[in-house]
Amino acid sequence: MTIRFTKMHGLGNDFVVIDGRRDSIALDAGTVRAIADRRTGVGCDQLIQLADHPQAGSIAMRIFNADGSEVSACGNATRCVPVLLGHDVTVVTAAGPLVAKLSDGGAAVDMGVPDFTWDRIPLAYAMDTGSLPVGWEMLENPVALSVGNPHLVFFVDDIDAVPLDRLGPQIEQDPLFPERINVNVASVTDRRDVRMRTWERGAGLTRACGTGACATFAAGRRRGLLDDTVRLTLPGGDLMLAETDGRLLMTGAAVRVFDGTLSGDFHA
Repeated sequence: MTIRFTKMHGLGNDFVVIDGRRDSIALDAGTVRAIADRRTGVGCDQLIQLADHPQAGSIAMRIFNADGSEVSACGNATRCVPVLLGHDVTVVTAAGPLVAKLSDGGAAVDMGVPDFTWDRIPLAYAMDTGSLPVGWEMLENPVALSVGNPHLVFFVDDIDAVPLDRLGPQIEQDPLFPERINVNVASVTDRRDVRMRTWERGAGLTRACGTGACATFAAGRRRGLLDDTVRLTLPGGDLMLAETDGRLLMTGAAVRVFDGTLSGDFHA
């Protein structure tokens, strides 16, 4: 069996993209882990599978983390789709449809309206999602929300002082979060500039997280820390975020790196 793929990234958050309209492959957790392995496979943070969608101008997208788990949304991957196709498109995910339009060097995506409802995130029990009364060492009182997948946002003085490689997996696996959770730490430089880092569930530390950027922006807006247009700086580069009528618009780079083929039995 030979399967064609495209390697892409959005600010260093990298993907193996398989176009299921062209090549059919059954993806289970073991297959995804084998392809995502950076030593014995292709290597990626997420594996993306595209498929036909019955609605005109739309394409379906499934998203698998490097550990084999499937998730509902990925902002950086969504930006990659119009770049791969060469035209604007509605990307239909498990979290709903996202309109993605080409822009200079990448794409802009309407990420929809963030959801701060505790049982939609979900949390294990009701809490004030604007300031959860919980903490892990220096990380306390985060904002919890969903932007298609679940996020915590901690506002701190210095994101580089946080041992996110150690605290991230602890928080991700905490019983408070029945579907696990993505963990973001953010420092507000001023009302239009934010720095952030992300521990991504199922992938670990990542150079960029599009939904994490949207979650951080929405959390900062809820706390009155940010204007309605900001530059958000991640380890892999900058994203521009804007809010209009409650909806989040994310604009940033997306890059096609190379094309290749997968041969043989990929399973782990």
